[in-house]
Amino acid sequence: MTTTMRASVMTGVGTLQIEDRPVPSPAAHEVLVEVAAVGVCGSDVHYYRHGRIGDFVVEEPMILGHELSGRIVAVGDGVDPGRVGQRVAVEPQHPCRRCKQCLAGRYNLCPEMKFYATPPVDGAFCRYVTIDDDMAHAVPDSVSDEAAALLEPLSVAIATMRKAHVVPGSSILIAGAGPIGVICAQAARAFGAARIVVTDLVASRREKALQFGATEVLDPTAVDVSAIEPVDAFVDATGVPVAVVSGIKAVGPAGHVVLVGMGADEYALPVSHIQNLEINVTGVFRYTDTWPAAIHLAASGAVDLDAMVTGRYDLEHVGEALDSDTDPASLKSIVHPQ
Repeated sequence: MTTTMRASVMTGVGTLQIEDRPVPSPAAHEVLVEVAAVGVCGSDVHYYRHGRIGDFVVEEPMILGHELSGRIVAVGDGVDPGRVGQRVAVEPQHPCRRCKQCLAGRYNLCPEMKFYATPPVDGAFCRYVTIDDDMAHAVPDSVSDEAAALLEPLSVAIATMRKAHVVPGSSILIAGAGPIGVICAQAARAFGAARIVVTDLVASRREKALQFGATEVLDPTAVDVSAIEPVDAFVDATGVPVAVVSGIKAVGPAGHVVLVGMGADEYALPVSHIQNLEINVTGVFRYTDTWPAAIHLAASGAVDLDAMVTGRYDLEHVGEALDSDTDPASLKSIVHPQ
């Protein structure tokens, strides 16, 4: 096996360059994965354009990308060598497994978490990565490499549906028909929601949401979203304060609100509505134990991840992949590092 690999490295805000990096070696209980496909996430774009997300600041050159699939090509001590050659979807996180949050089963909240493409941890816009053995999830051949990579954003949607308490017959409002909004609509349908309302400013995105599970779409500039028939749950995938406030007001008694979109650090909320209707408001930060469900939904056809891919790029064109979100027709862009 080669000892070096090519990687697309973010060297500053808005700047990337191809570098030769050493191929990492798997430590005990780790596997080495040859990367097949990497999805472009909004967080990658945010780091690329702004150099930070909240308290996470890019201070040194860093490889972006955390939605990935590939094939195991080597294993560390303590790992079954029979895993070599296995196709996997990577859960891109390394929790400490010892802290209070990890021991309580909330490893996504581990304060010592090392998450791909989160400063200073490198991501997957490269040919090889290492990951803990149990975070490399085997996928069936019926799931493509691209779909396997998109199990990561599907995992965000699954965690969101769980927090939103979506069950068969539920009604849900989703603000934003970008990648996360659309994949949340698919997840809501798979969870059995009967009424799935999606809002977006762009007509073409609203139409696309209808193709991916929405039962109703609304233009928030033409309709008072806060006045629609109340829903059981609201998911914000925009981070836009006005969308959040109107969405919360559309939630009925004892409903659930999940904030997924990245936006302003602080904004006003309709507290009296939240209090008087006993609405539960929470955020979602990554996921725990979602890959088995994600693999099942993709393999069974309950969600269609391949249909969400609208662009494909190589390592030399990662910058174009990161900027592809400026096209309203774009949903998910995939980088193939090989």
